Amino acid sequence: MSESVYSVSQLNNAARSLLESEFLHVLVEGEISNYVCPASGHWYFSLKDSKAQVRCAMFRGANRHVRDTPEDGMQVQVRCKVSLYAPRGDYQLIVEHLEATGDGALQREFEKLKSRLNKEGLFAEEHKQPLPELPKAIGVVTSSTGAAVRDVIKVLRRRCPLIPIIVYPSLVQGTSAAQSIASMINLANTRQECDVLIVGRGGGSLEDLWPFNEEVVARAIFESDLPVVSAVGHEVDVTISDFVADMRAATPSAAAEIVSPDMTQWVAHTQNLSTRLRREMLQYVRNTQQQLTWLRKRLRHPGQKLQEQAQQLDYLWQNLAKAQQRLLQNKQQQLANTSRALNTISPLATLERGYSILLKDNQVIRSKKQVKAGDTLTAKVRDGDIKCTVS
Repeated sequence: MSESVYSVSQLNNAARSLLESEFLHVLVEGEISNYVCPASGHWYFSLKDSKAQVRCAMFRGANRHVRDTPEDGMQVQVRCKVSLYAPRGDYQLIVEHLEATGDGALQREFEKLKSRLNKEGLFAEEHKQPLPELPKAIGVVTSSTGAAVRDVIKVLRRRCPLIPIIVYPSLVQGTSAAQSIASMINLANTRQECDVLIVGRGGGSLEDLWPFNEEVVARAIFESDLPVVSAVGHEVDVTISDFVADMRAATPSAAAEIVSPDMTQWVAHTQNLSTRLRREMLQYVRNTQQQLTWLRKRLRHPGQKLQEQAQQLDYLWQNLAKAQQRLLQNKQQQLANTSRALNTISPLATLERGYSILLKDNQVIRSKKQVKAGDTLTAKVRDGDIKCTVS
């Protein structure tokens, strides 16, 4: 009995019919790679895992209902039928439905936690702490063997080698990493060996970076008394830690640039200050010398000063003598005037004109009612007294 002979197209069509009848609807999970979308609107990509890959096609009528556009590296689950592209003999999956898993599920969890923590105020600007301008020491929470810690140390040694670096080694990937990171942040705050912390790791997938999206890490950063710079992954990577931290850096190297002063700039600044100080000191010395010269010109010999003061004393003494003479003459003139005025109204002047004053018991007699017959009176005249008897 002779064997049947198939043409290539017959064999491929038979194989396709067999695959489609055996695997009518299956669910397959894997990572997208080699994604293309030509002008036709159909999607072509491969699904792969660590050991194998398979070609996939998702036609425009089916993919228009997919919410997330595929990207290389995206973890997805597809509902499909198994087929074969007969013209090339390529085994492929005809995808009818596509849904993100892995990173997609993580992304939804990320958004949920982000929204909740934001409502609690963990991202608020009012809680952000300023970074120290010149830190006494810089702490780094990351893997002690990863590229991130080497990059940070390299940048810090270049920019400011005098500042100590303290590494708090932690896991940065895996199920225990989040608790490890939080513990190291708390340890740094307990020890108070540094005054700023870099928390982060190098790049990776969303799943690799996920520990920095855990709530325990977010709360450890929020409760940290030390300012925290989040430096997770590459510039395009965003984590919950970035929102909670006092500052976000695109990479660990960028974080090292942010927290450390540039030694060359500080040296230049110091030299500038030194130049300004020297210039101001010289100006001060010149001003002081000018003032001293002016004072020297004003300063005279004490003997000359004494001569001037003696001359001034003589002048004052002469003025005092003249003033005393004028005062004495004025007083004498006032006395003469007063004497003349007193003499004019004096009773003695009246007696000189021939009048007399009658006294009884040394009391002036002003009325005849003051005396009676037989009283002895005294008549005071210009040159003496006369005793009289009233009759």
